[in-house]
Amino acid sequence: MVMLSMLTALALVPRPEKVVENAGTCVKPEIRYETDASIPAEGYRLSVKPEGITVVSSDAAGKYYAGVTLAQMKVPGGKGKPDAYPCVEIEDAPAYKWRGIHFDDCRHFFGKETLKQTLDLMAQHKFNRLHWHLTEDQGWRLDIPGYPELVKYGAVRSASPRHGTHPHRGAKEDAADLNGIKYGPFYYTDADIREIVAYAAERHITIVPEIELPGHVFAALAAYPEFACVPENMKAREPRLVWGIEKDVLCLGNDKAIKFMEDVLDYVCKLFPGDVVHIGGDECPQVRWKSCPKCQARIKAEGLKDEHDLQPWVTRHFVKFLEARGKRALGWDEYLLGDIPKSAIGMNWRESSRGGAGHQLVSGVAAAMRGHDIVMTPTSYCYLDYAQGLPDDPFQYIGGRVTLERCYSFDPCKDVPEEARKHILGGQGNNWSEYTWNEFDLAWKMWPRACALAEVLWLGDKKPGFADFKARMQTHRKRLVGQKVNCAPLE
Repeated sequence: MVMLSMLTALALVPRPEKVVENAGTCVKPEIRYETDASIPAEGYRLSVKPEGITVVSSDAAGKYYAGVTLAQMKVPGGKGKPDAYPCVEIEDAPAYKWRGIHFDDCRHFFGKETLKQTLDLMAQHKFNRLHWHLTEDQGWRLDIPGYPELVKYGAVRSASPRHGTHPHRGAKEDAADLNGIKYGPFYYTDADIREIVAYAAERHITIVPEIELPGHVFAALAAYPEFACVPENMKAREPRLVWGIEKDVLCLGNDKAIKFMEDVLDYVCKLFPGDVVHIGGDECPQVRWKSCPKCQARIKAEGLKDEHDLQPWVTRHFVKFLEARGKRALGWDEYLLGDIPKSAIGMNWRESSRGGAGHQLVSGVAAAMRGHDIVMTPTSYCYLDYAQGLPDDPFQYIGGRVTLERCYSFDPCKDVPEEARKHILGGQGNNWSEYTWNEFDLAWKMWPRACALAEVLWLGDKKPGFADFKARMQTHRKRLVGQKVNCAPLE
């Protein structure tokens, strides 16, 4: 008989919705699978008895998540003894449809193996969306047929900020902050993307690609300067070397620039089978549009008021473009400014108008009240590049402070009126990589805080409280460390 601590069955992260522990253990590996259409999507019932294990679900995802729970419950036998499972009765289903993790491959490139490891860990915590940030001012990471110079010029930098510097809001002239080391070329091929998409699908994770527009396109403009309002600004033919916001953005008065983005997104729609494509829309300065003859001509031709109306114009264009291809557009909250089709999903990151290159705040609450579906990811709860509040933390952060407890206190429906809560799809943790230098740095910042977000998004207002979560995390962190995950301490 294998002796099990009563904590074993309860040390599950995320904790199931309903758990009843019973006496005894099961050492029989056979699992009987049954189907019950009444069980919610992604949900399951799990019965572990001495005589065997039964899993009941309505879909493949629920069956998979029952396996995830069993894997956490398993107590290895060792020395020829069989593995054992504590006897339990579990009923479980997610509170939110969108349980996401954001992965930024642009500022620093992590590659397929790190991405696969991240997908493995996401699946173990019942996350179901990977938001893959593939284009930025500092790097273009996707090979596009017909546009070979995107990776020739956009996927390589002549230098990057030196480790330990903090040139986030600096200008390109901050040469003292640069390391002088060539970075790249780093990008993903068609075959790479298809491999990753299939790998994620096996784990019931849908990949949401992000192709930034109309801002954060400096790497694309380095490849094709003619798509900029001021092409001579791109004479160096390389991405932005330091972090921060770039004033040179896509020329919205140039039909060829619009066609370029259409071609990119058309290919992305074919490459990624998921139902959503992220088109950025954040932090787009409008200073170039104000003085660009082509953009001013566009404003006149479309009957727009001024350059501030150009971003809603281009958003409407690409929302409809994606609709025609069976996709829904997703973007950061700034892109919901103006009259945007209701099929557009918002991603609420700001909590005031201080960010976003001065754009007016479109809050998740306001957007949901207007009828837009929303993914909540506010900086002060969900940004995993913010400091964790740990003593003697050796890793560098962009700033801020998001503790483990702060992550656990996240409520996607906070301040949302009852009638609009149907539009809150869920939330996600964001891993921006300006100051995340490698896979060890990434894991340290992601875990265990992503564990807290996983429980929030799985249980919603049924989460048992931080003290309960923290007690289970003592055991769960040992699991992660046993998997060689560079998991930060709990405090």
